[in-house]
Amino acid sequence: MSYFVGVDVGTSSVRAGLVQKTENGSKIIKYHSEEITIFKPKANFFEQSSDDVWNKVCECVREVTHIVPKYEIAGIGFDATCSLVLFDKDLKPLTVSPNGINEQNIIMWLDHRAKQEADEINATNHEILRFVGGKVSLEMEIPKLLWLKKNMKNKCFEKIHLAFDLPDFLTWRATDIMTRSICSLTCKWNYDAFNCKWPEDFFNLIGLKELTSDNFLKIGNKVLFPGDPVGKLSERAARELGLETSTIVASSMIDAHAGALGLIASRSDISDNDITSKLILIAGTSTCHMSITDNCIFSPGIWGPYKHALLPDYFLIEAGQSASGILIEHVLKTHPDFQKIKDELQNDENIYEHLNNEIAKLASEQNLSSFHELTKHYHIYPDFHGNRSPLGDNTLKGMICGCTMHDSILVTYLATIQSLAYSTKHIIESLYKSGRKKFKSILICGGLSKNRLFLQTHADICGIPILISNEQESVLLGSAMLAATGSGVYKDLKSAAEELSNDCSQIFPDQSSELFHSRKYKVFLRMLDEQLNYRKIMEETVDA
Repeated sequence: MSYFVGVDVGTSSVRAGLVQKTENGSKIIKYHSEEITIFKPKANFFEQSSDDVWNKVCECVREVTHIVPKYEIAGIGFDATCSLVLFDKDLKPLTVSPNGINEQNIIMWLDHRAKQEADEINATNHEILRFVGGKVSLEMEIPKLLWLKKNMKNKCFEKIHLAFDLPDFLTWRATDIMTRSICSLTCKWNYDAFNCKWPEDFFNLIGLKELTSDNFLKIGNKVLFPGDPVGKLSERAARELGLETSTIVASSMIDAHAGALGLIASRSDISDNDITSKLILIAGTSTCHMSITDNCIFSPGIWGPYKHALLPDYFLIEAGQSASGILIEHVLKTHPDFQKIKDELQNDENIYEHLNNEIAKLASEQNLSSFHELTKHYHIYPDFHGNRSPLGDNTLKGMICGCTMHDSILVTYLATIQSLAYSTKHIIESLYKSGRKKFKSILICGGLSKNRLFLQTHADICGIPILISNEQESVLLGSAMLAATGSGVYKDLKSAAEELSNDCSQIFPDQSSELFHSRKYKVFLRMLDEQLNYRKIMEETVDA
């Protein structure tokens, strides 16, 4: 019997799962998580330590694997956030922080220090930018490296020997073999996956010629597909992880992409075998909206098409919301009634379940045909942390319309969830306008997939059935699929996805609220237009 280990390094925690093949898919038979430290030296600066991350990875893996013989663990797969990790010539952590502390050698994905650098890169209109919707995001790695050159040239940039995306750091640390995954490079580093090479003229144009030296050694010159075998565990890593050196390490993925892989072949009564008909939401702190196509489709403001990034020879299209779960949390925690409700909860009661039940009760008391009507005159536009898709404008702000002195936390909470679903609808419509065929289902994983109100609201607003895998930890499952492929148990990644995927439960749209949402979506789009108009007004120059 073979077991596979999946490791997921998220924004604030490391998780590991021990996965076993079952008759109808797979099962995570043991799971463990550990929190990781986030440093915030300045506003919009978010940093981590690669030593801290690796130590927590080792704790998690040891905890989930001690229950089985180590020789039965065929492989280990890693996914992580798309964060930038730096090392010097001695392979020691290299600071990315204004405070100069070398242990803080990771610029996190949600760090927004590189706004000006992203703008400068986008002003070049280089051909490679077509594959990121016409604009790099300040959350990507190349703008951050340019920021380091301009702002920390002596302390950091000139000392860079190796620069990794966090998933690739993990495979390197596990094997001592320097490879990069085409998933990370294509999606976050402006790698040319169509020609399988770095666009050297792009780096020269934007002022990062240093990265091209020694055949792009600093940023990687051996590129693998996700799930390709990197090699066996090094003796040091095997000892730290509590595994045998015979364990195969698979090429990595970005965390959201691993979630998509874990869901893409899921089965249900309404889902066929066409993996290109599914939209996948990895909904947590932020939300990624992913789908794959057989053909190359460009959509303004939406990342991709990324060739090979999820499955070989398919094109990945990636959209997203920079703040989703964290937005809901922010709106709740800043409401004056939040602490009162928290204090009244029973020990084992989840605040979201409590609010969801109270919304249903309030709608019933008011004899509403749908609970959605509670927000008839209360509207939220959700870009509190900028717009990732389909506008690619990080300067956009959140908006609230319909405030009173006594706004109910229930209405505020519901309106926030609705706004995120309208944003998803906005992304879907943008894809359709670009020629993408229509979606037959939406599959959701991540923390928000446990919120029934979030799921039903997305089904109602988008008018598409929602599918929830019976194995909720889809990201860990995706990493395990990488391990299953890299270890040679399955011939390729698509086969591993099909064999290890699970059945789904279904949530259907409530068509009785269709007209209400049609009207409210018009308000959503109008709020966006008005924000842009307000900006123009405030930037007008008036003759003396």
